[in-house]
Amino acid sequence: MPRKIPPVLWLALPLAYFLYLYNLDGAGLLGPDEPRYASIARDMSRSGDWITPRLWGEPWFEKSPLLYWMEGAAFRLGFGPELAPRLPVALMALAFLGFYWWILRREFGCRAAWLATLILGTSAGWIAFSQVGVTDLPLTAAFSAAMLLALPWIAKGETRFLPAASALLGVAVLAKYLLPLVLALPLALGCRRWRDLIRPRVVAPFLVVALPWYALCWLRNGRAFVDVFWQHQFGRFVSGALMHVQPWWFYLPVLAGVLLPWTPLLALAARRGAAADPRRRFLWGWLLFGLVFFSAATNKLPGYLLPLLPAAAALMALALDQAARARAWLACCGLLLVSFLCAAPMLPAALGGGLSRASFPPFQGSWLLAPVAAALAWTLEQRGRRLAAVLALALGATAGTAYLKRSALAAVDRAASARSLGQAIDGRADAVCVDHIQRNWRYGLNYYSATPLPDCSVASKPLWVRQLPGEPPYLAPAPAIPPP
Repeated sequence: MPRKIPPVLWLALPLAYFLYLYNLDGAGLLGPDEPRYASIARDMSRSGDWITPRLWGEPWFEKSPLLYWMEGAAFRLGFGPELAPRLPVALMALAFLGFYWWILRREFGCRAAWLATLILGTSAGWIAFSQVGVTDLPLTAAFSAAMLLALPWIAKGETRFLPAASALLGVAVLAKYLLPLVLALPLALGCRRWRDLIRPRVVAPFLVVALPWYALCWLRNGRAFVDVFWQHQFGRFVSGALMHVQPWWFYLPVLAGVLLPWTPLLALAARRGAAADPRRRFLWGWLLFGLVFFSAATNKLPGYLLPLLPAAAALMALALDQAARARAWLACCGLLLVSFLCAAPMLPAALGGGLSRASFPPFQGSWLLAPVAAALAWTLEQRGRRLAAVLALALGATAGTAYLKRSALAAVDRAASARSLGQAIDGRADAVCVDHIQRNWRYGLNYYSATPLPDCSVASKPLWVRQLPGEPPYLAPAPAIPPP
């Protein structure tokens, strides 16, 4: 007789759809990185050169090629200008969650696995970075899968998954150069069985996966590849030239933010500590070592923290699974669901001009849904239905995400994407030049115009793309007397 399918599994498909696939193209590509990477991937798909990344015909070695390959394959399959860069990342996020549930179920039991998967899958950081075509989530999925496959070895010295972990670490190195090797140091630090990690059957899969592209790219491009590789692996850590300098404590509020609405459970995990379980000590090492490493770096961006989220979610779930009473903790998470509702009116201004330009919205009646969710979670936990309580909060996060996508993305498109400007230029690019506009907008405009538009100072045209401070660029007739 077939086993009964648990209700949480029936809800997985609608949760996955509304969290990761719904309105995925609701806004055009954002910021400098997303259109830049998409441009490189589109060029790869057209040229058939899958070795040398090129941005507008020039080699571009700032990132290794995994994301370009994923997006290039989507372009080859005929997906549109927004879905081709984003859909592979969203599907990778979903695939990792399936793996995450499987490995945690094997190691810690079914309830802990469901708790961790629901927490990670509905956390603000995981949702946000699954919706954009940048390197952070592909790196996180490959690296975290490698680390999690090492759990049986950490616990009992079981080595059968180590070759697969090694291959996945090679995939992570194809996502973001040497960073995953540094973040993987907790695997060897303090472990007396570290020699298992350098046996030929473990090292070989890593080399087979990672080495060919590096060798081919170096043979084809020589010193230029090596110089950029060195700059972005070592110079980025100590130099402020990339203009992402932040104070040492920058990642503390970022960690709290990317874990919303589950942030209080991190305090619960810290209270319970690592106990005697070497797997939990390993998860803590993964989280804390990465946090210290990223905090020590000169350049800091919120997405750098994403590879730490699977470890944090697992620790939070294990602490919640073992807690005698969790009503207050879950109620606090329910109250924090209001962050999704607050974020919707703030998001366009935050993405268009920075968080400092986004004013906090006035009170709205819909915010009262958060206390309702908190009360529901409290009641379910009081009745001994902890998984149902977490599922109710996950459904609340899903509803908040769908609301945010439906209500905010059109405004985000106008405030932070060059898509509408590219549509206005379509068919008359020969008559358009670009006056001084911000770097973020220039990459997006080049992507949507398919060919970089000339600067007006070099080749004046009848139509100029201009920009006022703090405003999106716009198309206007050329001035009667061009400015000096």
